[in-house]
Parts: sequence; C-alpha cells; structure tokens
Amino acid sequence: MLGNFLIGLREGLEASLIVSILIAYLVKSGRRREIRFVWWGVGTALALVVAVFTVITLVVDQLSFRAQEIVGGTLSIIAVGMVTWMIFWMRRTARHLKRELESQMSDALALGSLALATVAFLTVGREGLETAAIIWATIIGSTTSGPFVGSTLGILVAVALGWLIYRGALRINLSVFFTVTGALLIIVAAGVFAYGIFDLQEARVLPGLTNLAFDITNIIPKDSWYGTLLKGTVNFQPDPSWLQVIAWIAYVVPVLWLYLRKAPTPAPREEVRAS
Repeated sequence: MLGNFLIGLREGLEASLIVSILIAYLVKSGRRREIRFVWWGVGTALALVVAVFTVITLVVDQLSFRAQEIVGGTLSIIAVGMVTWMIFWMRRTARHLKRELESQMSDALALGSLALATVAFLTVGREGLETAAIIWATIIGSTTSGPFVGSTLGILVAVALGWLIYRGALRINLSVFFTVTGALLIIVAAGVFAYGIFDLQEARVLPGLTNLAFDITNIIPKDSWYGTLLKGTVNFQPDPSWLQVIAWIAYVVPVLWLYLRKAPTPAPREEVRAS
C-alpha cells in the first residue's frame, strides 16, 4: 500500500503540476476562456487510461492461470522499464519543464482549441499511462485492496498539493521532492521487477522457481502484518528464488548508482501562479 501511495503521490503531483503550468500560462496570456480545452484534453486522457487498463484487466481475467502469469510477469517488466525511463526523464528535464510546456502552449494557441486540447491530452496521457502501468503491475498480483487504496490516496493527496502550489498557498522544493521520491521509486520498481520474474517462473517460462536463495518465512510470515507491509511497500518476498534475487540486484544497483551519481544542480524555483 505504501509503495503504491508513493507512486500515486509522485506521478499525481507531476501531472498536477503540468496541468497547473498549462492553466497558469493561459491565465497570464489573458486566455481564460481557453482553459476548458485543457480540461477536455485532461479528461479525454484519463478516460483513455481507464479504458485501456479496464480492457487489459478483463482480457487477462479470461486467460488460463499460466497465461495470466505470463501476461502479468511481462507487463510487470514493461512497467519497470517505463517507470525507469520516466524517473530519468523527469530528472533531466524538470528544470526546463515549465519553459517547454509554455512553448508548446504558445504554438497551440496559434493553431486553435483542438491543438490546446491535444497538448493537454498528450502530456497528461503519457503520465497517466506510465502511472497506471506500474500500479496495475502491483495490483494484479495482490489479493487485497491495499495497493489500489494506496495509489488512490496518493493521487488524491497529489491533486490537493498541486492545487495548493498553484494557488500559492504551499511552497515545496520540487527538486528535492522528485529526487528523493525517484530514488524510492527505484526500490519499488526493483521489487516489481523481481515479482515479474517470479510470475514468469510460475508460468515455467523461466527456470529456478524452487531454487530458493533463502527462506525466512518463519521469521517474516507472508500473512503477518509486517510481511504484508514489506510486500505492499517494496514487494519483499521472504522466500525468493536465486533468479529473483539476481534480477533485483542487477536492476537496483546500477540504476540507483546512475540516478544518484550526478544529481542535477537545482535551478531557481519557478512559481506556478495564476496571477
């Protein structure tokens, strides 16, 4: 649950800030009447994300157990790739995000209302698909509602924070926020990657399901509150196979090192204000 809360919080805040920048630009340009086209784009993007993952879920439910494990494991690994790309993309472009979005909005204003809606649709749709992919990968393997509740709460908190930042009622160091949450998300993604490997092992696509690296289920039972907590936050498994452990290490060590080795110098903070 906590892992999904983090995903929802970070990605929700990122999307909220993008929408805030788009709206603030229209306000400062004296084009308040055009704001409705931004909301049309946002609404269409969210509807598309919901539709895509609803169809995926319905299709997966009709598959055999082995096919479900193959699809779930494959999508988990794809989701890890998407979230890894997103983390590094945000780290690289965060300082220039406002300038780039305003440039896109300037071009869109010259083209008309459809172009405005398209800019909002593409920017929010990209964030939504990335967020939904990794949340779906964690929810599909869970037997409780915790991951869904956690991600929903994270998104709601992010929307509230985004609105407060837009109104000028809250100021946070976004560079520090995204750097810290990015590092934590790498740990979460490593757990999703290892669980994706487990799914493929259960489907007999990959070998070594019974070759356990260790088994501490007597210390951390899977059905205990702390076992559930570790599972919900970082996808910790008390009896992983060697292949899962190798995959976790092979992902988290180089990715975390690359992410932290040269943190970008924080640029002067740009306020997202309507006035």
